[in-house]
Amino acid sequence: MEIGLRLAVSLFNLLIAVVADSFNDDVERAIQSTDALNGAGVSAEAPLVKCSLQGSARLPAFSMDGDFVIGGAFFIHYQMHTLVNNYTTKPELPRCTGSFNARDLRFSRTMIFAIEEINNSTELLPGIRLGYQIYDTCSAVPVAVHVAFQLSNGQDPVIYKGENCSQSGVVVAAVGDSGSTPSISMSRIMGSFNIPLVSHFATCACLSDKHEYPTFFRTIPSDYYQAAALAKLVKHFGWTWIGAIHSDSDYGNYGIATFLETAGREGICVEYIESFDWTHPQNKIRRLADVVRRSTATVVVAFAAPGDLKILFEELAWQPGPPRQWIGSEAWITDPNLMRFSFCTGAIGVAIQKSVVPGLRDFLLNLSLSDVSASSVLTEFWEEAFNCSLTRGEKRVCDGTENLKTLKSPYTETSQLRVSNMVYKAVYAVAHAIHNVICEETNETTKCDKYIRLEPQQVLTELKKVNFSRNGYHVSFDVNGDPIAFYELVNWQKSERGVIEPVTVGYYDASLPRGEQFRINRNLTWLEDGAQVPVSVCSESCPPGTRKVLQKGKPICCYDCIPCPEGEISNITDAPDCFLCPSEFWPNAEKNNCFPKPVEFLSFDEVLSIILAIFSVGGAFLAIITGMLFYHHRTTPIVRANNSELSFLLLFSLTLCFLCSLTFIGAPSEWSCMLRHTAFGITFVLCISCVLGKTIVVLMAFKATLPGSNAMKWFGPPQQRLTVVSITFLQVVICIIWLVVSPPFPVKNLTTYKEKIILECALGSAVGFWAVLGYIGLLAVFCFVLAVLARKLPDNFNEAKMITFSMLIFCAVWITFIPAYVSSPGKFTVAVEIFAILASSFGLILCIFAPKCFIILFQPEKNTKKFLMNKT
Repeated sequence: MEIGLRLAVSLFNLLIAVVADSFNDDVERAIQSTDALNGAGVSAEAPLVKCSLQGSARLPAFSMDGDFVIGGAFFIHYQMHTLVNNYTTKPELPRCTGSFNARDLRFSRTMIFAIEEINNSTELLPGIRLGYQIYDTCSAVPVAVHVAFQLSNGQDPVIYKGENCSQSGVVVAAVGDSGSTPSISMSRIMGSFNIPLVSHFATCACLSDKHEYPTFFRTIPSDYYQAAALAKLVKHFGWTWIGAIHSDSDYGNYGIATFLETAGREGICVEYIESFDWTHPQNKIRRLADVVRRSTATVVVAFAAPGDLKILFEELAWQPGPPRQWIGSEAWITDPNLMRFSFCTGAIGVAIQKSVVPGLRDFLLNLSLSDVSASSVLTEFWEEAFNCSLTRGEKRVCDGTENLKTLKSPYTETSQLRVSNMVYKAVYAVAHAIHNVICEETNETTKCDKYIRLEPQQVLTELKKVNFSRNGYHVSFDVNGDPIAFYELVNWQKSERGVIEPVTVGYYDASLPRGEQFRINRNLTWLEDGAQVPVSVCSESCPPGTRKVLQKGKPICCYDCIPCPEGEISNITDAPDCFLCPSEFWPNAEKNNCFPKPVEFLSFDEVLSIILAIFSVGGAFLAIITGMLFYHHRTTPIVRANNSELSFLLLFSLTLCFLCSLTFIGAPSEWSCMLRHTAFGITFVLCISCVLGKTIVVLMAFKATLPGSNAMKWFGPPQQRLTVVSITFLQVVICIIWLVVSPPFPVKNLTTYKEKIILECALGSAVGFWAVLGYIGLLAVFCFVLAVLARKLPDNFNEAKMITFSMLIFCAVWITFIPAYVSSPGKFTVAVEIFAILASSFGLILCIFAPKCFIILFQPEKNTKKFLMNKT
């Protein structure tokens, strides 16, 4: 906005100055003409139409009369001659001076070639002779403005009343200019008179605005597409950290702004943005060169005019810095004058399509000395190119032996016609528009009316509709006056002769579907004539398994790579964030992929499970052996003492206790979860109830020995059986209620360990689980109390002592079980429960039955009633 405002103010001031300079003389002559008309009887008060008000006329560089005249504007010189006005003498017209631009001379001569070719055509504008007025604007706005006024006005100084204005020298359209800034100035002025301006080299995207520039057309694509192509080019090679320099002009300012907008969407960061102009003081150019040298960005995008870039390259060549990969806009990437800078080898950029214009080379090179002498512009070119003079002077006299075909100059460089073809197409577009207005097809012949009053508005209307092909190149304009965007990708490569040459390595076609627009079809040369793609990043790419964290105060391309947190992964390069794995998955060591968590449970193939299973089966086998031993000696006193029926039932329940621990091993299922807890609860209650029965029998037996006691009558075998059944039945009821209300069920424990799944049995109802354990504990405590009371009763074999020890072990095991069960993680919870079952079971069988088995097997002499009844 600020640039546009500056441009508007400067343009306004310039228009005032230019118009004021020429208008003083014009008004004076207009007054004289008015007086003459009054003398002839014409009323000076009659309405007048704006016609030519020519004061100081500018001479064209090339001109030719014709039935219809086409204007042309090129910058054949690089500088504008400026004078400081002293306000005492009449200001001179701004004029061009300085070094000669042979390239734009070729453009202007291409326009002449195209017009002469059309004049000789029998198909396009037959019988019509086109004329031209080609001016040198030296890429300066003041000169361009004056040229625009000159092209917009006629040559006749006489003012006619009404609409009968002379059209002598009025152009119906114009081709030019070679730059965006002068084209903007010319289009604003000529647009007021509906005169179309068709540019061959003005690429500023701002010129596509039809509200601002309704009569502007161009045969070269808009910078909008060029910026997109350059941004995609930079992104294609992975360059995310670049420098950007641009001409301080409409072309450079608008172009780099469009590029930066597109590059930002592509995730490209810019280390520095610098503008410059060839008119800037040397210290500013030197400062820019230092910025390029000291920067960390290897890639430099230059959206600049060739003349501006030439000054910078000369400064960089004087004091070379680190090698840089140059990315060029179409304005300079094919300019042969810049290819002498060897440090730019490997430069790559977009260029106008290389083309062939039949006959143009011969036309450009077939210049006779008489042709040169007739034109001041050609004379200046000839004398500078061959270092001779057409008039006598200090230099040698040109003698006609000079040969353009052997001259190395941008004028003679026709091997890669690019912009020249844009000039050629612009002239033909205007010619087709004129043809569509003044010509008619009748009886297979074309008739054109050279006497028709052709208005620029008519040409403007038809220009919007042109659609033709010339030499295989299509010409048409969209609603914005732009052509279809097509660029070649050009790479500066050294030839076998060691000379840098532009080589086409691909293309960018905006008409193709997205994703197919950009193509590279051959190998490229990079900086320092290397074969490896240079790296230009602020930070190296973050590998999968990490995420980007922006560095404070720096662009988004500068970041640190932080490993993903536990449980999260990133599976792409330069991931902005890590994401959690699904609940049943866990990252691998590199944190770039999620794998199913290993499922953990106490399986039969583990060492711990095998050991526990061995003890479980061994315990059951021990109970069975003990039962068989007791059965074999069932008639002996030691077996018959304390109710052998309860002993066998106790051994059976112990066998079940040992075996029920096996249900805790293996993958939990719905049935195994319900079975393991209920089987454990019921078998242990059965076991404790038998021990409790034996303890009561001991107490009752000694009570019965007292005089007058009949205690055994109240606790005989029927009562013992009923006690065992009743106690066990109550536990069965508790288990049934637990299973009906909220039974245990298999569950995947995802919280104990983050990296694995614990497959375990959930309690369902914690109340049911602790009710089962509590009931067992209550019975054990009660049994322990009774056993303690009976431990001192006189007898050689007082079974109460053994029961006391067994209950002491049982209670100790299960008291320590509770904290161990709660604190043990994963499968070890199950192992602790199995250990508690086995430990308490072994405690019972060893304390109660081991002494009896020892007497039966090794001390049979003690297995007598006399010994057992002996009181100590």
